[in-house]
Amino acid sequence: MDDLKRTTADPNAAMGPSVDPDWWRGAVIYQIYPRSYQDTNGDGVGDLKGITQRLDHVASLGVDAIWISPFFTSPMKDFGYDVANYTDVDPIFGTLADFDALVEKAHRLGLKVIIDQVISHSSDQHPWFEESRQSRDNPKADWYVWADPKEDGTPPNNWLSVFSGPAWRWSSRRRQYYFHNFLIEQPDLNFHNPDVRAALLGEMRFWLERGVDGFRLDTANFYFHDAQLRDNPPLPGSMRSEIYTPRSDAYNFQHHIYDRNRPDNLGFLKEMRAMLDAYGAVAVGEIGERTTGIELMGEYTSGGDKLHMCYAFEFLSGAIPDPKTIQNVIERFDAAGPDGWACWAFSNHDVVRHGSRWTEGYDRPDDVLKLAAGILMTLRGSVCIYQGEELGLTEADIPREKMVDPSGIALWPDVKTRDGCRTPMVWTKDNRNGGFSDGEPWLPVPSEHLQRAVSELEDAPDSLLNFYRRLIAFRRRTPALVKGSLRFLDAGRDVLAMERDYEGERWLCVFNLAEEPAVFDLPAGMSAQDSDGGLFGGRAEGGRIVLQGHDGFIGRLG
Repeated sequence: MDDLKRTTADPNAAMGPSVDPDWWRGAVIYQIYPRSYQDTNGDGVGDLKGITQRLDHVASLGVDAIWISPFFTSPMKDFGYDVANYTDVDPIFGTLADFDALVEKAHRLGLKVIIDQVISHSSDQHPWFEESRQSRDNPKADWYVWADPKEDGTPPNNWLSVFSGPAWRWSSRRRQYYFHNFLIEQPDLNFHNPDVRAALLGEMRFWLERGVDGFRLDTANFYFHDAQLRDNPPLPGSMRSEIYTPRSDAYNFQHHIYDRNRPDNLGFLKEMRAMLDAYGAVAVGEIGERTTGIELMGEYTSGGDKLHMCYAFEFLSGAIPDPKTIQNVIERFDAAGPDGWACWAFSNHDVVRHGSRWTEGYDRPDDVLKLAAGILMTLRGSVCIYQGEELGLTEADIPREKMVDPSGIALWPDVKTRDGCRTPMVWTKDNRNGGFSDGEPWLPVPSEHLQRAVSELEDAPDSLLNFYRRLIAFRRRTPALVKGSLRFLDAGRDVLAMERDYEGERWLCVFNLAEEPAVFDLPAGMSAQDSDGGLFGGRAEGGRIVLQGHDGFIGRLG
């Protein structure tokens, strides 16, 4: 087992994070949802000390960085994505000293630290909003998006909330509406106000001074709104999809060209990039968009003067994509931002775990999950893996009386709650809470997850956990997979074939997404040799690659 891990005894770990300014290109980032990682005080909620306690597990995976979901002061209406103080830790998670200790240990283990920044909106309990709502002429009156009603008292336009219903909330004190893209307790900040932009960059600078290495930007395409408050046009039925919100949701009936995705965003992202560059820090942006998300990724990351990398929802919903879909997504991004950089993920805290949606109906789910990991780790771009993904955790079935997710409760039973992907991490099998907490967990620990606890997979050489360790280690020592170019090869309906090239070192990556065996015939003049270290069962035989069902091949090209 020791040869599968990067342990704290690794002499390279003591050197701290790499000084390579491009460390983020091709980085593997491990997302931690702090409420559900490790509870150290028995209150049933994970905390910063718990993350610090479990960093050795993260380091053993061989990843480059951690991304920590929000831990700031918050009334927790949206579990931390409603921030009431951008520069402090909520008491349920600990203290600033706990955060400093976390950063110190992470850096000692060679892990970069990326933290969430939720700046498109704040909590309605943030002091800025408390002041803004008092009157129309106070110093922060224009820090949020306020608008007069129509003559009949109805909202100023047709904008809708992602979490259902109108995106406007009436304030009797100001006799105006305020805009909220999400919950009514999450008023949108007014980015047209330069004082707001300066204040938010100042809040981010606070964390840069404490040693963070970058930010994950929540809803990075939502910052600006149309200053004229024009109505969104209808979205043609042919353009509606399940990528960001359910097809049946009213939100999906509009083409959201005025309440988000505004061209004004680019100027602010350049302001942010200048600040980040001064600290050697990076930013990865979340693009919440169903129709042009890939194109926005290219626009936001091109030119070297905006975001370093972005991700959209193309691979975060639905069943396992077919090879043509994967190729189409990558090629759309390359066309939109030839010099941009993507960050790909299959699961996160907002979507059904791909451990369920990609394996449904298959008798050997771990084969599918190993295949998925192989594809993810060989695409051009950086990679995010979500806590428990390395264990193959499935989506939990949360009964109605145990739900806490506000959007899930509001849209139940038509839309699946996000609670199912946020259940606690499982560390040991012989504990009803999986070793997560000595108290009652904030969400129940599914009994089926206990079979996939870290303790159960740790010493099994063929486990999914150890497969991830071998795969990530293989990626790290293969520059073509980290920073190389990518070219798709014609391989038929069910086979994905890619050539990765870095400074003349060429690799072939072939994956069979079907249950039945498949053969990939090498193009004329191309030869490949087995060299993936036994990660997959696919083999080079003469001028072809032979694959079993849900199998892969990674080999050096001659």
